[in-house]
Amino acid sequence: MIVQKYGGTSVGSAARIRRVCRRIAAAVADGEQVVAVVSAMGHTTDRLIALAESVNPEPPARELDMLVANGETITAPLVAMCLQGMGVPAVSLSGLQAGVRTSAHHSRARIHDIRPDRILQTLEEGKVAVVAGFQGVTEELEVTTLGRGGSDTTAVALAGALRASACEIYTDVDGIYSADPRVVKTARKLSHIRYDEMLELAAAGARVMHPRAVEIGELYDVPIHVRSSFNNRVGTMIVGQVPMEDRQRVRGIAQEKNVAKITVLGVKDRPGVAAAIFEPLGTAGISVDVIVQNVGHSGRTDLTFSVQESDLKAAEKLVRVAAKSVGARKVSSAGGIAKLSIVGTGMLGMPGIAGRMFRALADAGINIEMISTSEIRITCLVSRDQVEKGVRTLHKTFELDV
Repeated sequence: MIVQKYGGTSVGSAARIRRVCRRIAAAVADGEQVVAVVSAMGHTTDRLIALAESVNPEPPARELDMLVANGETITAPLVAMCLQGMGVPAVSLSGLQAGVRTSAHHSRARIHDIRPDRILQTLEEGKVAVVAGFQGVTEELEVTTLGRGGSDTTAVALAGALRASACEIYTDVDGIYSADPRVVKTARKLSHIRYDEMLELAAAGARVMHPRAVEIGELYDVPIHVRSSFNNRVGTMIVGQVPMEDRQRVRGIAQEKNVAKITVLGVKDRPGVAAAIFEPLGTAGISVDVIVQNVGHSGRTDLTFSVQESDLKAAEKLVRVAAKSVGARKVSSAGGIAKLSIVGTGMLGMPGIAGRMFRALADAGINIEMISTSEIRITCLVSRDQVEKGVRTLHKTFELDV
């Protein structure tokens, strides 16, 4: 059994749907049981969001999920129809029918459980199960969506629940590259990458895979093959361990432009203040990334952190209420910034990597606003208009060019 996921560009037209169906049909002819997870046809979700905002500038989250989930619900039956026309038995299933149960966070729900009885029944009947990705339902049967790249998460979660031999992610690129090939023309395609490296790259802005999908893949040990839907070339395998020859200190450079920062000035330097500020954000499902707290003076300190710019308005509203409750002096915010990250397990215990990164950016005239690190990642916040220059600079500095 294999799970195949096809992204929006792969199913963006009738001709592309037919090409996808030929690939599925070939897998079936090879004796595979196939579960195909599909995204909305290219730009459909964006058009639905724009339509919602044209009737209500701030559409209610529940209704927005009810609307945008239809993109995938349209693609799935089209693919099933096409397969049937080719003589391949197929059944389309919504997230509800596929047994995808999620949390109640609209537009950013997390999968809690997969109940794949209907999928298993479909496969036992000798049919392809074509599942609408990106969507699920709560225990109360409220429709939810999983956020950007959510169809990846659907596919890997189904592969884990079904104990599939592999999960193939078909997209518009040939695999995982050392940097965005649209920004760095000399970027290298990686034959293998570890789950933890891919997770850091995805969290840092590499858009080929959704972080939650990689997380689930590692948890259930699902081999993930990222490859192009437009050719038959081998892509990149996301696995637990990579071959020795693929191990480099820095494996990839990532960028994320959808970043803003919020600063809470004059916070009282006492226990509980940070919790009062960040707990409401967590409850609202707003992720906080880079956090910097200055050394306190006269019993007060400043706290700065980053959020997605798309979350800035909602986050700032919550932070102002929290800041008032803890007696902070002022709250300010700014957009127009970006995350620039280097990732690699080879950085573990290797001195000098950070200094080399900071020197390269300084020599390129790129100012660093904030810094965050993990064991295998270093992230800098820089001006958005300089991030692509930064990617090219670091790609060359760490000798990742082809």
